[in-house]
Amino acid sequence: MSTTRFLTGITTTGTPHLGNFVGSIRPSVAASLTPGVQSFYFLADYHALIKCEDPVRIQRSTLEIAASWLAAGLNPEKVTFYRQSDIPEIPELTWLLTCVTGKGVLNRAHAYKASVDKNTAAGREHDDGVTAGLFMYPVLMGADILMFKAHKVPVGRDQIQHIEMARDMAASFNHLYGEHFVLPEAAIDDHVATLPGLDGRKMSKSYDNTIPLFSSRAQLQKLIGGILTDSRAPGEAKEVEGSALFQIYQAFATPEETEALRKAYADGIAWGDAKHLLLERVDQVIAPMRAQYEELIHNPARIEQTLLAGAERARALATPFIRELRSAVGLRSLVQASTAAKPAKAAKAALPAFKQYREADGKFYFKLVAADGRLLLQSTGFDAPKEAGQAIAQLQKDSAALQTLAPRLAPVDGVEAAEVTAALQALAEAAAA
Repeated sequence: MSTTRFLTGITTTGTPHLGNFVGSIRPSVAASLTPGVQSFYFLADYHALIKCEDPVRIQRSTLEIAASWLAAGLNPEKVTFYRQSDIPEIPELTWLLTCVTGKGVLNRAHAYKASVDKNTAAGREHDDGVTAGLFMYPVLMGADILMFKAHKVPVGRDQIQHIEMARDMAASFNHLYGEHFVLPEAAIDDHVATLPGLDGRKMSKSYDNTIPLFSSRAQLQKLIGGILTDSRAPGEAKEVEGSALFQIYQAFATPEETEALRKAYADGIAWGDAKHLLLERVDQVIAPMRAQYEELIHNPARIEQTLLAGAERARALATPFIRELRSAVGLRSLVQASTAAKPAKAAKAALPAFKQYREADGKFYFKLVAADGRLLLQSTGFDAPKEAGQAIAQLQKDSAALQTLAPRLAPVDGVEAAEVTAALQALAEAAAA
């Protein structure tokens, strides 16, 4: 049976909360026990430097997150569990990927675009406050994934873009230097819940509306008591749709328990009673892990030893692979250079390529990418994948379709129309041949 590699990372900038447990930790621990799966879990502390300038917070978060994963049942003997900064090959690979990644690709990264949009709305210069780290972090993420030849990366739909970028980087490198990287795929589980927070919005550190995963029972009771509800009195039927309290309960309860609470809502359960049910259900799941978490959090040396052992396991793969990549790009011994074979090249000239994908807004897009990875053409959003596919077919058939499809195409800085036309003609000629 072939082995599939899964890779998951979590940024060390905060304390794990119930949303992290339901959306990432619990399903990942379950996946790690699946036969035929080789799992990699890492603490993304290099990524944390982009978001957080507090060294104490980053160190503490690393400890809390590692303890949370282990307390939740992650077995470091059965997976590769490591701290990103313990793998020096990752930043080296980041630089190699930087050299094959077009700036136009990074211009479209969601985090960067959000910063630019925020600055524009505020009337500031569009790159105000944007660090090179923020702009380049999709490349670091690509290195995380490609270093260990991950086949599947569990992500939410809003993170698909990062996997597409990693695929583009891998394809560009493979085109130039031979087949070295596996092209990863996004693993999306629509059944994994996204928990609402205390105010009804998505539970997130950014909104300051979280319930820490290993809160004490007293703290848990206080936080659950603060969950936003409507003004319906006891005895009045209540709606489960849009109820943060119900959604959190559903994520921890059995289907039978969930149906019982749904009926209780219809029968007019008092909000205080509903919150008590939630407290008992969550605490029933968390309490056994809480004891293990407290033991770990007060024994950082044990966690440090676990992470260093994981790093040793990870580097057993990373060190020879980065050596292979260094040789591929020409960073090799001068003695080796005199006898080394040239990198494998495709038998025929590489061609531009269309890539179709779905963005976080739910719409479908396509882009035309040059053989060297540069963006040549970018569409606006289509409501259905079939519509995007039909537009691609028109362009592949006749470059004159650029005129008729102009309203559905977004401008790309620095790209001449003649270059786009030439790329389309090259595709048409290759198809004819």
